[in-house]
Amino acid sequence: MSHVFPRHSKAHLPTAIGGEGVWLFDSNGKRYLDGSGGAAVSCLGHGDPQITQAIKDQLDKLAFAHTGFLTSEPAEALADLLIAHAPGDLDRVYFVSGGSEATEAAIKLARQYWVEKGQPQRARLIARRQSYHGNTIGALSAGGNEWRRQQFGPLLLDVSHIAPCYDYRDRRDGESPEEYGLRAANALRDEIERVGPETVMAFMAEPVVGATAGALPPAPGYFRRIREICDEYGILLILDEVMCGMGRTGTLFACEQDGVDPDILCIAKGLGAGYQPIGAMLCSKAIYDTIAAGSGFFQHGHTYIGHPVATAAGLAVVSAILDRGLLPQVQAKGEALQAALQARFGQHPHVGDIRGRGLFRGIELVADRDSKAPFDPSRGVAGKIKAAAFAEGLICYPMAGTIDGRQGDHILLAPPFIISDAEMGMLVDRLERAIGAVLG
Repeated sequence: MSHVFPRHSKAHLPTAIGGEGVWLFDSNGKRYLDGSGGAAVSCLGHGDPQITQAIKDQLDKLAFAHTGFLTSEPAEALADLLIAHAPGDLDRVYFVSGGSEATEAAIKLARQYWVEKGQPQRARLIARRQSYHGNTIGALSAGGNEWRRQQFGPLLLDVSHIAPCYDYRDRRDGESPEEYGLRAANALRDEIERVGPETVMAFMAEPVVGATAGALPPAPGYFRRIREICDEYGILLILDEVMCGMGRTGTLFACEQDGVDPDILCIAKGLGAGYQPIGAMLCSKAIYDTIAAGSGFFQHGHTYIGHPVATAAGLAVVSAILDRGLLPQVQAKGEALQAALQARFGQHPHVGDIRGRGLFRGIELVADRDSKAPFDPSRGVAGKIKAAAFAEGLICYPMAGTIDGRQGDHILLAPPFIISDAEMGMLVDRLERAIGAVLG
């Protein structure tokens, strides 16, 4: 009998004992193609000798030093590397242990920034419906997925949620993608005016929405207009790239493709590629200087921030992404994966949309293509496809609640950047068999 508290008490999971490249192996000898990188984590695949050696080398030098007393060489080097490639005026890096910690830190930093600026009335965060920013209380409050929020509602912060930028479902007939992008972005302006501009501290969004909406990219011009609105009202723009950043969409930072510079940016998942738990919050020089010139102390912290072994792993991962030329490969392989998915599923009666950027792709499933009607949630389509794919030796990331937290199903794909053409073919073949087993 296991004493591990699992994600689901009725699940009986096989035991993973090894991995190589895009493959994972269990104790029964079965091989699984990791078509989602876990949860868009394993960007370099499994068993990368360069990354594991960097971790071993750091352990031989120093395992832990508390940041209340000391900094460390790998933390300093990783911060330098990230800032050298970061967009805009991002200038400082706050290392944490994962995505929820990164977004939680971002929310708290935004609040402290306005307090130290002498504007304590700015306490409201605006985010979007059908977003996901993590599972700690502040991060869950920012997230706009009703299924995840529902039972914890009495504990959550009062956060405003505007409509997502959801071209497939929300763009009107006769409306161009650009026109829709402007209309969707202007919902932020309307909400700022509704709650009072003087009360708003920040707007938070994922550049490409991951788990809750299935690799949903913004409409053209959407984030440029969002940036204009933030500047007009003097509020901070927080971009959550926990899932879509670190090369996943084809550029190191996902927001590069939208031509927008955030004030605060959050990363995790691909930053450590699964080799160590690590995340980070990056902030602008202006924000850091405000804290430094004021109290001088960010009133936040965790024991393992800036962990030397975790940052050594992150340094090795980001260096590998850049030095191995993986970003152009993600772009090319992403286009190939999109083409393969379109060829196989583009006319499928139960596939409504195939979308994404780079090696971050989503397939939205529908009961009827013409009306875009979703499946009845009671059918449990996403869960059944996850199980069918797993039986086929494919790990993918189906989710329910795509439309409003209850209705809608999608499949998220985020394979390692090193996936070969042959393995990509296997992924599509196995996915086709899984969908066929569930939907016919």
